Amino acid sequence: MTTETIEKQRIEEAVFTFIDVETTGLSPRSARVCEVASISFRGTERVGTLAELVNPGLPIPPEVSRIHGITDEMVRHSPSFGAVAPRLLAALEGSVIVAHNAEFDLGFLNMEFERVGLRFPELPVLDTLVLARRNWKFQSNRLGNIAKELNISSEGWHRALSDVEMTRKIFEHFITAFRAAGAATVADLIQKSKGKTS
Repeated sequence: MTTETIEKQRIEEAVFTFIDVETTGLSPRSARVCEVASISFRGTERVGTLAELVNPGLPIPPEVSRIHGITDEMVRHSPSFGAVAPRLLAALEGSVIVAHNAEFDLGFLNMEFERVGLRFPELPVLDTLVLARRNWKFQSNRLGNIAKELNISSEGWHRALSDVEMTRKIFEHFITAFRAAGAATVADLIQKSKGKTS
């Protein structure tokens, strides 16, 4: 399915795949993915879940472990990214990618796919951070803060599966507002990511 075909889909027909990675640092060139999670929804139906600790092949700095709670011991016997990549590709197929601060997650995923000789698929991307900045006025656009302001539980924040669940709930809130304002297709949602910030 091409990007164009996906964008023409009605919101209720499209599959949205929420994705998040935890990493050993901030730069995709020097740091690696140590956890990846995705959940896919069509309407209110969950059509797929992937949550996997990944052996990054290098030590996780203690200051980074303090943020997400993932230690070298936890990933020692985990699969490499190359072993997880085919399942992630299958999960993403034909869907709209949704992430909070998508540039960060997709920067890492593009680099990890490149390292194992695969290409990250070209799919429509919706970034809840961009949507929040352009269409709402939250005190802070950090994931946990938006969740708090919308009365969504942020328990387990900074672990990949908790973060994708939180992103999904925030996105549901956004979609309800966009549909009330007349958005009907994936292309309409993408339009909400564009234009000037208010």
